[in-house]
Amino acid sequence: MFLQRTILKYTWTSLDGKTHNQIDQTLIDRRWHSSILDVRGFRRADCDTDHYLVVAKVWERLAVSKQAAQEFEGDRFNLRNLNELKVRQQYQIEITNRFPGLQNLSDGADINRAWENIKETIKISAKKSLGLQELKQHKPWFYEECLGFLHQRKQALHT
Repeated sequence: MFLQRTILKYTWTSLDGKTHNQIDQTLIDRRWHSSILDVRGFRRADCDTDHYLVVAKVWERLAVSKQAAQEFEGDRFNLRNLNELKVRQQYQIEITNRFPGLQNLSDGADINRAWENIKETIKISAKKSLGLQELKQHKPWFYEECLGFLHQRKQALHT
């Protein structure tokens, strides 16, 4: 299936060293055959056998559904409000006022707890000054009128 030198196609050599064969194969389902990039035998692999090591390069594509990719459990802040000078200044003041409270953290405090405090401070400031982004509500496309037309079509086909 792959254009290679003949010596890379061999997977077995007889004891006399003159007879070579391709007796070891890589099997894959037909729908995944385009994922195989290359298959070849490695003669120098120390496998303690008269067979060569057969290696296949596979390119696997993992699909993530759009819903899973778009799911986000946190709050989405309306960052477009930062383009307005007044809102940007208010956000800067909020951050500046809240961070001095974090200065009293002791040096021996847990770094994870310190990070959580900083993260919550930024979230609270952003929520207060920027607001939350409104999620788009998609309008349904399949209405009762469509159902009526579909029912009429089925009736016409059956008569």
